[in-house]
Amino acid sequence: MAREGGWHVVVLLLICTVVPAVRSDAADHKYKPGDPVPLYANKVGPFHNPSETYRYFDLPFCSGGEVKDKSEALGEVLNGDRLVSAPYKLDFLLDKDSEVICKKQLSKKEVAEFRSAVAKDYYFQMYYDDLPIWGFLGKVDKEGKADPSEYKYYLFKHLHLEIFYNKDRVIEINARTDPSALVDLTHDKEVDVDFMYSVKWKETNIPFEKRMEKYSHSSSLPRHLEIHWFSIINSCVTVLLLTGFLATILMRVLKNDFVKYAHDEETADDQEETGWKYIHGDVFRFPKYKSLFAAALGSGTQLFTLAIFIFLLALVGVFYPYNRGALFTALVVIYALTSGIAGYTAASFYCQLEGTNWVRNLLLTGGLFCGPLFLTFCFLNTVAIAYHATAALPFGTIVVIFLIWALVTSPLLVLGGIAGKNSKAEFQAPCRTTKYPREIPPLPWYRGTLPQMAMAGFLPFSAIYIELYYIFASVWGHRIYTIYSILFIVFIILLIVTAFITVALTYFQLAAEDHEWWWRSFLCGGSTGLFIYGYCLYYYYARSDMSGFMQTSFFFGYMACVCYAFFLMLGAVGFRAALFFVRHIYRSIKCE
Repeated sequence: MAREGGWHVVVLLLICTVVPAVRSDAADHKYKPGDPVPLYANKVGPFHNPSETYRYFDLPFCSGGEVKDKSEALGEVLNGDRLVSAPYKLDFLLDKDSEVICKKQLSKKEVAEFRSAVAKDYYFQMYYDDLPIWGFLGKVDKEGKADPSEYKYYLFKHLHLEIFYNKDRVIEINARTDPSALVDLTHDKEVDVDFMYSVKWKETNIPFEKRMEKYSHSSSLPRHLEIHWFSIINSCVTVLLLTGFLATILMRVLKNDFVKYAHDEETADDQEETGWKYIHGDVFRFPKYKSLFAAALGSGTQLFTLAIFIFLLALVGVFYPYNRGALFTALVVIYALTSGIAGYTAASFYCQLEGTNWVRNLLLTGGLFCGPLFLTFCFLNTVAIAYHATAALPFGTIVVIFLIWALVTSPLLVLGGIAGKNSKAEFQAPCRTTKYPREIPPLPWYRGTLPQMAMAGFLPFSAIYIELYYIFASVWGHRIYTIYSILFIVFIILLIVTAFITVALTYFQLAAEDHEWWWRSFLCGGSTGLFIYGYCLYYYYARSDMSGFMQTSFFFGYMACVCYAFFLMLGAVGFRAALFFVRHIYRSIKCE
């Protein structure tokens, strides 16, 4: 009971810590006519390169006075948001018509900057009372022009804002640019620009509580839902066929094996054993590199716990659209708070494997995932600094993350490790291990580790690949993803298929008298992560328009970390399933 109570405390602590941290400062403000409503300019960047964003005033816009930075939460900074006061004054219920922000003469250099931005399809993003505003900076006239040197470049100078209100609250805002109010940027010459905006207020019946539903509807349109449900049905059919096939084959084969081995024992004890029973004295021989194995299992278990908690928060509605940085905040906080799970799992399993240097094992566990992630971050942050992009983290944020790691993650990892070491659990092996290992017979090439990994990763990947497109389009594009219930079902299917395929391949490996199944089951379980990285290559070249060194390095760098996390997580799931299965079958026979 004490252990259960401890878990309840952990869950409550996570919910109490994370939910307030990820809830945006959603403006639950009530306004009177004429009250100023907060408007912040966020960022600008090429539409097809979501990671490559810059501060709004990196382009020579009118500032309309002093520019003030908005204080931001950790997740907002990690998300690349850099909110500053915008030049537009949108007071509550006050209409404006062609209001001039400022008259500005653009120099040749500034014209070239705007022209380059328009040529790259730059968009701007602002937040009005926490509602997002999007728009393009200008347009390129290519009509009837075959030669790119003949293209004409125009900047939009007049922004029309349509704002909907319900009593004393802002409900919706739409922005559109005036196609007739253009500034020609084609030639390198000084240009006079009057930056203007118009505001029109309209009443609506939509309640304040439902104002964000407009953004989530786009991902749950009937056409998209049909594809999602097709994906689910496709995955479920895969699971049913696979589980049915494996259950039938394994149960029948195992039953025959049990009958045969029981018969052998009754008739001829001196008869030579064959198949998986033949290696009962070696099957529980501890693997090579046991410290690394225990560390990988601990890290994978922590990442699995992290995924479950993220899904729980998503299903209760924490990650609503444009809750700026909520996901990043949740990932950092939950990863820090669950590091004790990695320490406990790794240290207890390492001690079960009769390991002695548990301190080194803990250090390995702490660095197995964080190490590659840190190196990737250092490289990509350097690239972002060189580009002067908002993805470059300020020094203060890096210090905060370091302090979270030093004061929360590391101590919890050590405490978990000490608890695991003191758990004194013994490895439950139904058969005694012989003093000397048997020689593994020569096996055909397709029984090797790499062909087996390819077979193991394909089926789980085929169950999730349709949903992967929507997730990629959301993370590396501007599509909104809110159907977390479907995503959770797909995640459960992924776990089931991974467990079953690993169990099947482990059985066939043991039947071929190959007793080195520990690492193989982990690698086969995690191989789906490699397939996902292969999908990254396909998505980048075939489904997206991303370009440039910064965007390419961000995409492949951070996706490598995500796929590595999937490798560790699914590897742990695969090994746990295989261990359960191997213990079960050897417990069912008499082992001398």
